[in-house]
Amino acid sequence: MDKIAGLKEILVLDPGNSFARYGLAMELASQGEVAAALAEFDTLLVNDPDYTAGYFMSAQTLASAGRRPEAVDRLKAGIDSAARSGNNHAVSEMQAMLDELHG
Repeated sequence: MDKIAGLKEILVLDPGNSFARYGLAMELASQGEVAAALAEFDTLLVNDPDYTAGYFMSAQTLASAGRRPEAVDRLKAGIDSAARSGNNHAVSEMQAMLDELHG
């Protein structure tokens, strides 16, 4: 069974499993399935708005797809999420990417 099938199976049994949903989004993105990956990132962030890595990786996916304005919005939301949880490292990483997109 491939990774995507395995992660989908986990999500059938436990749709709220943020780690599996993030893994599925990342695997889809790595295979070039941008729309499907972004849909999974969106579901992840609706269900778990403090899953900070989801913001950063979905912003990277959006930026790679040439969707800069959406990437900027996602980074701003991610910075807010990371700040709420006190994750200063994530704030710094996302701010650096945001500065790069604006530059």
